[in-house]
Amino acid sequence: MARDLSPRLLEIVEALPLKPGQRILEIGCGPGAMAREIARRIGDGHVLAIDRSDTAIRQAIAGSAAEIAAGRLAFRCTAAEDFTLEPGEAPYDLAVAIRVGALDGRHPEAGRKARACIAGALVPGGLLFIDGGDPLRIVPLDDA
Repeated sequence: MARDLSPRLLEIVEALPLKPGQRILEIGCGPGAMAREIARRIGDGHVLAIDRSDTAIRQAIAGSAAEIAAGRLAFRCTAAEDFTLEPGEAPYDLAVAIRVGALDGRHPEAGRKARACIAGALVPGGLLFIDGGDPLRIVPLDDA
């Protein structure tokens, strides 16, 4: 089922504490392969995958028709540092970001803004996972 996922991304998905029914926010989704796999694993949950690239979002939507039609996956074109919940949108249980410059230390000011936006989109106690651990690490959001 995870045929379009690289071994590295598969390892990351397997390391996430996913449970059926969760709401997951993926930041920097690219063409959507990891979002589709997460959606498959959380059953009747929901994944919102965001990316700052219009091209990436178009590719992700094109490859995710079944998941979108089932209501388990949605995409939004926005940068992490500009992300906000839409009116009435429920918060997310956890967030994951792989190779996102605003969150890996490459862009400290954008990172501060992104962490604040992500903290505001998660349930109390919600966690942000990024690459760079074994294979993931948790980014503290309490300074956001």
